[in-house]
Amino acid sequence: MKIVFATNNQHKLDEIRSILGEGFEVVSLNDIGCHEDIPETGKTLEENALQKAQYVYDHYHVSCFADDTGLEVDALNGAPGVYSARYAGGDGHDSEANMTKLLHELGNNNNRKARFRTVIALIEKKDICPCGCNSIKKVHQFEGIVNGVIIRERRGGEGFGYDPIFQPEGYDKTFAELGMDIKNTISHRARATQKLAEYLKTL
Repeated sequence: MKIVFATNNQHKLDEIRSILGEGFEVVSLNDIGCHEDIPETGKTLEENALQKAQYVYDHYHVSCFADDTGLEVDALNGAPGVYSARYAGGDGHDSEANMTKLLHELGNNNNRKARFRTVIALIEKKDICPCGCNSIKKVHQFEGIVNGVIIRERRGGEGFGYDPIFQPEGYDKTFAELGMDIKNTISHRARATQKLAEYLKTL
């Protein structure tokens, strides 16, 4: 089955392809010729994921899914949340700056509880209706959560984003130390993607 993943982030593509397996051909935005900067103006992960998927559906008329992920830290009232990728400001996606700011904001606070949460929005294109319109679609959302703690200094060289400072519950290593094989079985994205895969296999 061929489906568009609304991203050009190679890390995300590799994770999703690994999790979904050989039964699915996951193509990127580049693969369908989409080079636009898709807006993410939602106030929640759910809104952002749906906004990205809707953009691809409206412009390319294909079944597609998009995700948005946030790191939610208890002591920071759920921040950085939907702003995780651009927490440190600027153009965003500066992982080192984001981690530095987060560790500074937490300081010596002993409440280090946090969770990663991923929301996937799937827009499934249906057959064209008898009147000739092509607006028939189904929208689904899938959520994955992994609980853990924010450690006090970076550890590990694999992964991306906040992985070097996030230690998942039940493990004594960070995501960046566990490696992609283990991470892809327990991560927030893995859990959301597994729900997506279970649904897609019913089609």
